[in-house]
Amino acid sequence: MSDTITLTGIVGTDPKHLVTTSGLAITSFRLASGQRRYDRATGAWIDGDTNWYTVSTFRHLAYNVSHSVRKGEHVLVTGKLRVRNWENPDRKGTSIEVEADSVGHDLFWCTTNYAKAPIARSTSRDEQGSGAPDPDAPEDTRTEDAGLQNEVEARTDGFLPDDAAGSEIHGLATIDS
Repeated sequence: MSDTITLTGIVGTDPKHLVTTSGLAITSFRLASGQRRYDRATGAWIDGDTNWYTVSTFRHLAYNVSHSVRKGEHVLVTGKLRVRNWENPDRKGTSIEVEADSVGHDLFWCTTNYAKAPIARSTSRDEQGSGAPDPDAPEDTRTEDAGLQNEVEARTDGFLPDDAAGSEIHGLATIDS
């Protein structure tokens, strides 16, 4: 049995992308989902506990997440919740994971400009496999501006303060803070 969950939160780590030897694309990241509540007695918002989740994406979604999502960005995630107990010789604990069906930027915090990603040719969604773009597809024009692309690649920390202005390019979408 699996439970479906929808989360909002902040990407806590830069997404890690890999392709298995069988060609399966996987991208994963940690998501911090904080809880806030309004305290009527003090008239202020109070930060509660933060829940941490490992979010895993597969196939074409993995490719799109690796090119679109960065540490510090607010996202929405929907997927299957997996809670697993683990143990090693030194410690034991519980792992909370989400196998994502969908990931997107939380538009409460930013705006994005949609850009359709190249899709590998196949006869069915399950056969799209690695999520890598089709080498025969038209060349991707999103990276024509070399200066802007270099700026994106040079960025190491995706966190933007609440008062940040301007926009940043993140692979498949333009994010305006």
